[in-house]
Amino acid sequence: MTTISSTQASTAATTSGGKRRAGGVRPGRIAAHTFMIIMAFAWVLPLLFALYISFRPISSTAKYGYVSLPIGGLTFANYVNAWTQGEIGHYLINSAIITIPAVLITLLFASAVGFVISQVKMRGRLVLLIIFTAGNLLPQQALITPLYRIFLSIPLPNWLSSSGLMYDSLFGLIVINVTFQLGFCVFVLSNYMTTIPGELYEAALVDGASLWRRFWNVTLPICRPALAALGTLLTIWIYNDFFWATVLMSTGSKRPITSALNNLQGQFVSNQNVIAAAALIAAVPTLIVYLVLQRQFVAGLALGATKG
Repeated sequence: MTTISSTQASTAATTSGGKRRAGGVRPGRIAAHTFMIIMAFAWVLPLLFALYISFRPISSTAKYGYVSLPIGGLTFANYVNAWTQGEIGHYLINSAIITIPAVLITLLFASAVGFVISQVKMRGRLVLLIIFTAGNLLPQQALITPLYRIFLSIPLPNWLSSSGLMYDSLFGLIVINVTFQLGFCVFVLSNYMTTIPGELYEAALVDGASLWRRFWNVTLPICRPALAALGTLLTIWIYNDFFWATVLMSTGSKRPITSALNNLQGQFVSNQNVIAAAALIAAVPTLIVYLVLQRQFVAGLALGATKG
């Protein structure tokens, strides 16, 4: 009797579980997945189209149009022309000269300021955080006129700027990118550092650690995931910057890759195939950075979401 009852109970549980699983697929979930699939396709479609156009000869697209079958075959000639005629390698070096120091300096300054705001007991910490964060509320277009005049009035030695001014110099682009990215990084890192247990700093104080050692040997290693996540974002943002390089740089050979693509548009006004190839080449460095730091990037986002 007991065996029959347990069998019936098990059967009933299995049946109810099957009903729950059958009824678990709700219309809202289907609609959400459908929406995400459509948005993902809409996001990837322009990239796939640019990739397709970059492999097609200009004679084929001129005759049959861009939205057509690859009549005439596919070729790497557009990439070769973009690299040689557009001097992509030269402009990639300019972008690296701007991006790498700007990212490193921003992370160093932001981590130092964030450490002071979150861990050093002093008056005005909140005001200091507000000041750094408020800079991100001002649009770049509203500040370009005074910044343009300031850059024209600041002299620099020749080893920093061939023009002798902050304007039209790689150093000026590094400074402006650090300035405008610093506030966001300070906000993120200061909030992240507040989640570090105070016992770690107390133990460091017992060991005689100075303020600098507590920052360099305790805080920075713990913040490595957050720094990697911010480093990935900063690399993408600064590398892809178009506005500052166009307005604050007049010499075409000094500009980074994003502004150089604008020059390529004027040089090959009818050859969109070469422009597509150059744009895809320009996207490779940021893709490599993301792939290399992908694990740290995801870990930084997850830790930021769960701490506190």
